[in-house]
Amino acid sequence: MDTVYDSNAKINTVNKHVFAWICNFLVGGFGVDRFIRGQIGLGLFKPFIGSWITLGIWPFVDFVIALVKAYGSNNHSNELTFINGRYAN
Repeated sequence: MDTVYDSNAKINTVNKHVFAWICNFLVGGFGVDRFIRGQIGLGLFKPFIGSWITLGIWPFVDFVIALVKAYGSNNHSNELTFINGRYAN
């Protein structure tokens, strides 16, 4: 994670794959990783039904997918940028 201060703005950049790994490991069972990727329906389905029916296999598979960097993206940058703590695309 790199931090730069530019005219009263704190700019942090984070590798998006590391961010996905940590998020998936810590709160993946609750569907937060799906919300971050923009999959709202699966994000709601996963914690209430999906994780219990699959006996924890679904969160594990999502973690493996995060590890092999198999996430789609609309931009080809490997960095996430946060300005003053807010996501900036």
